[in-house]
Amino acid sequence: MSERFVFTTRRHHAFASTGNAYDAVQCDEAIRTGDTLVVLAEEVVVVASPKPFAVTLAHGNLHALSAPREGEALADLARSLHVSAADFEHAAEIARRFGFPLDPQIEALLASPAG
Repeated sequence: MSERFVFTTRRHHAFASTGNAYDAVQCDEAIRTGDTLVVLAEEVVVVASPKPFAVTLAHGNLHALSAPREGEALADLARSLHVSAADFEHAAEIARRFGFPLDPQIEALLASPAG
């Protein structure tokens, strides 16, 4: 099998509020773990999971991340949340492009060398 055309697709979902985003994650089968949720009105970008968490400083009605444990890398955190480090990186890039401030804990993990 050729890997010449292999790439990762990214799915984005936009919502009017973080409350709507949270509800949709719970019941909309089109939203998969690792997808990116965007709430422009609240300046929130989120990685979808059963407990969706924001990568932005603002998180509205969604979860903010707990402080990483000593020595925890982005890959470790991602694995514990059943997403990939690339899901975090992509969501953070979307937030930056919109000019939304990132959660300082995410910024620190993104800046740290991998494992």
